[in-house]
Amino acid sequence: MGMPTIDLNSDLGEGMGDDDAMFGIVTSANIACGFHAGNPETMLASVQLASEHGVSVGAHPSYRDREGFGRRDQEVEPDALLLDVLEQLDALTTAADIADVRIRYVKPHGALYNRIAVDPAQADAVARAARDAQLPILGLAGTEIHRAAQRHGVQFHREAFVDRAYLPDGTLVPRTTPGAVLTDVNTVAPRAVRMITEGTVDAIDGTVVVVELDSLCVHGDTPGAVAMAALVRERLLAAGVELRAFA
Repeated sequence: MGMPTIDLNSDLGEGMGDDDAMFGIVTSANIACGFHAGNPETMLASVQLASEHGVSVGAHPSYRDREGFGRRDQEVEPDALLLDVLEQLDALTTAADIADVRIRYVKPHGALYNRIAVDPAQADAVARAARDAQLPILGLAGTEIHRAAQRHGVQFHREAFVDRAYLPDGTLVPRTTPGAVLTDVNTVAPRAVRMITEGTVDAIDGTVVVVELDSLCVHGDTPGAVAMAALVRERLLAAGVELRAFA
């Protein structure tokens, strides 16, 4: 059996953390496209940093919700959501073209990410946007967005989170719930290694959840994100895991 490989991604370009340091650690970066954070200048700066560090670039579209940082659930008609996602992809594409960088995938942000895991209509809209943009999707395996991607012939890559708690059904614990965000690096790092080497993680109630993944996420705005990402990277390499962008 060959060496296991994994992508390490982070949500960047949000103005919430130390992007310069994170670009030196991760292999993929999900760049905010303006609806929850970011603007043309930050998008350009982010794709330029990605190019300098050899980091793969993904689009990180959101609900239209800067006030709530894209973390408030929204009732949006599917066609309107399709247009919103395409508008954000166009904005990041403009910056990427200037930097001579190619966008390689789409990973929705925050409340939209969580909603499309369980809502077939909104998942279908996001999958149609990815299909129209000819981009793969990064998301939770076995969810509505995974099924929507399959329906529309969109390549799908599976994601897991080192710094988020899981429910027994494999979805994420809402951020409003105590314990939803993990900040202890000494807990997170071995958890990440276990996800790759064993394919399991403990849910918030202690049950064991099977995780299928091509990419691990460390949120850029999690407290101590840089130290966490650096230790996760170090422990993965020490366990014989190769870090490589999935797209």
